[in-house]
Amino acid sequence: MKRIKISHSAEADLVDGFKFYEEQESGLGDYFLDSLYADIDSLFIYAGISQTFYKKYYRILSKRFPFAIYYSLTEDLVYVKAVLDCRRKPSWNRRKLQ
Repeated sequence: MKRIKISHSAEADLVDGFKFYEEQESGLGDYFLDSLYADIDSLFIYAGISQTFYKKYYRILSKRFPFAIYYSLTEDLVYVKAVLDCRRKPSWNRRKLQ
């Protein structure tokens, strides 16, 4: 059975996203977290079905927000490295993944 581990960096990305959306409208930050954690939970089933996106990292796109979840995969572990805003420059995202 696979386990999912979320890095401290990815947790910080989620907190930043929560703060941003909560400033936009009360309760939207909670909806953001619920949506992103549901997308992360989907990795139990769908991890590894897409091509690697950057070096050893796979990427899934959030269903409801313009965010991407970057993760690596071993036989028994899905390691979420980052949860990044797709509206940023691609070079910024690559730096975050190094």
